[in-house]
Amino acid sequence: MSTWARSFGQAKTNIERRMNLVARKVALDAFGRVINRTPVDTGRARGSWGVAIGAPVPGPHDAPGQTALAQARRMTDALQAGQSIFMASNLPYILPLERGWSGQAPQGMVAITANEFRPILDAAIREARRA
Repeated sequence: MSTWARSFGQAKTNIERRMNLVARKVALDAFGRVINRTPVDTGRARGSWGVAIGAPVPGPHDAPGQTALAQARRMTDALQAGQSIFMASNLPYILPLERGWSGQAPQGMVAITANEFRPILDAAIREARRA
């Protein structure tokens, strides 16, 4: 293999590694923000978030949301740049919560996090550049 081919292969591997790092960091940061912003009464809503690659799934329904956060971490650890990753809740009142039904989250959870996407992405890119 030529020196050029080896250099090109190493550059390609490094770019792919950094792209995967950015995708994982963005997904985990965003999902963590949504889960942690979900209002807590019984904890059912916070624990209802599910994260999966390829298709949405309902969450594990743990009251404090720790299982939901752990699931988000497992899924984002497996994420490759270019794959679709989903976050979903099948609770009938998750949309009212998102629309301000709870005084704990009057601005919702998902919309606020979506508005923060650019800073989340910028932070992930900065981290990938250091890696």
